[in-house]
Amino acid sequence: MTRAPTDDDYARLLAFRTRLREFQRWSQESAAALGLTAAQHQLLLAVRGHPGPQPPTMGDLASHLLVRHHTAVGLVDRAQALGLVTRLTDEGDHRVVRLALTGAGQDTLRSLSGQHLEELERLAPVLEALLPQP
Repeated sequence: MTRAPTDDDYARLLAFRTRLREFQRWSQESAAALGLTAAQHQLLLAVRGHPGPQPPTMGDLASHLLVRHHTAVGLVDRAQALGLVTRLTDEGDHRVVRLALTGAGQDTLRSLSGQHLEELERLAPVLEALLPQP
């Protein structure tokens, strides 16, 4: 059974959710400054950050992005039209499509990721202060 939240718990939850929303808005604005939507930024990150030896499939991306397969396909179509990603045919199964970043996609993601890592380092003490103290 979970304990009943205290007034302090509600205040910390509000502060945490507010900081998350501020970070999300900042992230969207950072992506927009480079001509990307937040979803396109997340797509680039999902392609580059996908674990494993093989590039991600459409199904992998849909899972990472928490969207349906056809939504991922549309997002990839738009990112490919911008020259950010490319489709690769799987060597073992030619029915499987994998995705990779283009040079432009790599450059864009590197720039955004550097900014995001700096912002997370700046926010770390703020977020840690919101954790319950033992």
